[in-house]
Amino acid sequence: MQQVRAQEKEGVEPMQTGEYEPTWASLARYECPDWFRDAKFGIWAHWGPQCEPESGDWYARNMYYPGEWQYDVHVKKYGNPKDFGFKDVIHEWKAEEWEPDSLIRFYKSVGARYFMTLGNHHDNFDLWDSKYQPWNSVNMGPKRDVVGEWAAACKKYGLPLGVSIHASHTWTWMEGAQDFDGKLTKADGKGKWWEGYDPQDLYEQRHERSKDSKNVGTIHSQWAWGNGASQPSEAFKTNVYNRTLDVVNRYHPDVLYFDDTVLPFYPISDEGVRILAHMYNKSLKDHKGKMRAVVTGKILEDKHKEAMVWDVERGIPDRPQEKAWQTCTCLGSWHYDRGIYDRGHYKPAATVVKMLVDIVSKNGNLLLSVPLRGSGAIDEKEVAILKDLKAWMDINGESIYGTRPWTTFGEGPLAEAANPMNAQGFNEGQKYTAADIRYVQKGKAVYATALGWPDTGMMVMKSLAKGSPCYKGKVKSVELLGYGKVGYTCDEDGLKVMLPEKKPNGIAPVLKIKLV
Repeated sequence: MQQVRAQEKEGVEPMQTGEYEPTWASLARYECPDWFRDAKFGIWAHWGPQCEPESGDWYARNMYYPGEWQYDVHVKKYGNPKDFGFKDVIHEWKAEEWEPDSLIRFYKSVGARYFMTLGNHHDNFDLWDSKYQPWNSVNMGPKRDVVGEWAAACKKYGLPLGVSIHASHTWTWMEGAQDFDGKLTKADGKGKWWEGYDPQDLYEQRHERSKDSKNVGTIHSQWAWGNGASQPSEAFKTNVYNRTLDVVNRYHPDVLYFDDTVLPFYPISDEGVRILAHMYNKSLKDHKGKMRAVVTGKILEDKHKEAMVWDVERGIPDRPQEKAWQTCTCLGSWHYDRGIYDRGHYKPAATVVKMLVDIVSKNGNLLLSVPLRGSGAIDEKEVAILKDLKAWMDINGESIYGTRPWTTFGEGPLAEAANPMNAQGFNEGQKYTAADIRYVQKGKAVYATALGWPDTGMMVMKSLAKGSPCYKGKVKSVELLGYGKVGYTCDEDGLKVMLPEKKPNGIAPVLKIKLV
């Protein structure tokens, strides 16, 4: 009854009713839709006003902490944050080179089967014509409906749309602004560019600071609203809830990504499960009883994995997962970092491919962020990486899309090693070699991918040896994708395949093995 009453409060967006109630028991009936399990690979535009300075992730927070490199960048570029705060960075952001139509067309050609846009970050700035947040991209900055224009391009090119929501953490994340311009009010804007707007709608700093909040590292231990975190007000929680339902109702995304431990305000409040129930019930209503909705969260317990999809940030579980899951990672920094571009520190296509193959073998998807400059342009180094990725996917995509885990996910040094995750992930960077082989299946075929070309010119797959517990039967044929049929032998040591001298791709060979 408490949840029902909350929906009836004036000013609260009504939750779509239907099959799902906002309880974990009810939500546990959820099954991840096949379209997402088949898609395997998505591209994310983690792009907003924090990209304008081109100085990396968490800029809007770290610019308020003297001693952080982004504080020094800000002072040099804009001046003291007391006089030129993040609100003013928003004003500088014009997105003058942003062309969502051509970007979505390119991303689809690369092989993306869904697309994710940033809806808002911890900076609390909404990237759509937000009903509940006047600090949004239509009212200021580029004065464009970012989510809406991405959504239109996705519809044109037939890509499912996702929206990522990060705003729940603004409450603690922006506390450093209290030392500078974070306590300004609407009255202070007279005669300024932001006259008529209340900075508190953006910064949300009408509260006492969290315990030890001046320690930059404290925020991580307070992510689940414990360890001395200042507790969000009812008004703030309702505002985030309303904004999330607003973007869902307006743009109908198939995927909703939360940068939260489980869901927004979990475990201190129920806004998250109400959003989850709304998303699922709305999907069923919009698609004549067919579920298309996917909602992701981080650091999930088993009961949560029954009700939603687990997202792993910059990491990969070392073993297959029973339920569908997703890795999110980035070519560089989450928000654009000119230094990473200058130093050439992007993930190369080979790294992306090998991660994708490893992830898919373990029943997961890969969501890859491609940082855009503040202007909205994609840089030429990223284009080159994506073209290399496209070249591999054009030949080997059938070993990715629509596949499911085989009886074993793989073999080799990394398959046998432990690789524990740190919090929500952060264990990527594995040194894949040709000895690491990953398997998936589709129809009557098993696909075996070596995560590198063997120096010997031979792939040896122990999991397909005669008498292997991984399968019963015999090998009927072996094909190297992009080349054709290849000779093989099979004995107690394994399936042995000689690879041609001329490589059909420069990253990783994929064998299509038919069994009888």
